[in-house]
Amino acid sequence: MKIIHGVEKIKKFPKPVVALGVFDGVHRGHKIILQAAVRRTKETGGTSMVVTFWPHPQKEESLYSLEHRLRLIRELGIDVCVVINFSRHFASITAEEFIKKILIDKISAREIYIGRNFRFGKHASGNFKMLESFSRIHNYRVKEFGVIKINGKPISSTCIRRLIKKGNLAAAQKLLTRPVSVLGTVIRGRSLARKLGFPTANIDPHHEVIPPSGVYAVKVICENRIYKGVCNIGFRPTVTSQTLHVAKSQDKHIEVHIFDLNKNLYGEYLEILFVSKIRQEKRYPALEKLASQIQKDIILSKRIFSRQ
Repeated sequence: MKIIHGVEKIKKFPKPVVALGVFDGVHRGHKIILQAAVRRTKETGGTSMVVTFWPHPQKEESLYSLEHRLRLIRELGIDVCVVINFSRHFASITAEEFIKKILIDKISAREIYIGRNFRFGKHASGNFKMLESFSRIHNYRVKEFGVIKINGKPISSTCIRRLIKKGNLAAAQKLLTRPVSVLGTVIRGRSLARKLGFPTANIDPHHEVIPPSGVYAVKVICENRIYKGVCNIGFRPTVTSQTLHVAKSQDKHIEVHIFDLNKNLYGEYLEILFVSKIRQEKRYPALEKLASQIQKDIILSKRIFSRQ
């Protein structure tokens, strides 16, 4: 997939079928739109294209970072993804200007696919009806996709965000069509876990929504290979108490011990897929007690994977 950052770098591609939206989470509803664009271009010999925005236009906490979103869009077979910087200047562009200057003049869209609730342009005035009215002038087709529901409730990024924060990962997985995950880079920690005999990778999640504190059995994608492991999310109460450091809310950490992988991962991207919660995070009176519990967590995690 070719990724284009910025309107000014957009080039012409043959017969573009454009999926327009934020696509935060690339959930079940988003996938229907994106897969439809891919299928259509196979019929027409055109180019499947996503036009998306970063940061989130609604200034909401993002389910996924831009890198995470792009990876999932690529997996669906999209040819080109245009990422538009949602700056103050861009936010001032009217919906009519966006259609004319970007979708028509820059991209030459043949078809445009849009979700029912998506809005664009200044004051969010652009919608399916506006695209439809302009289609007769500029000779393109537009298709609106309805809201997908499960058990009578609409699927939305907001709903998934709320489920993850509450720890209802099974329900979130149904809406996403895949396990809840975090994509982050490995950063340097204090190497205390390594001294205890359990080397861990400390993860910077780049402001993605993460599950509640606790210990989880996880799968880890590293360099296109899938590993198993155990992950701790939380404030490391045993460590902070023994180092005379008072944990604050912003000090929440993600650490993952990866089975059968022992290499320098600093700076690498890891995707952590949450399989099952093992227990709540607890404080132990000594690091030795913590080490004993980690060993139990590893045994339980492996038992969970053996049943899959």
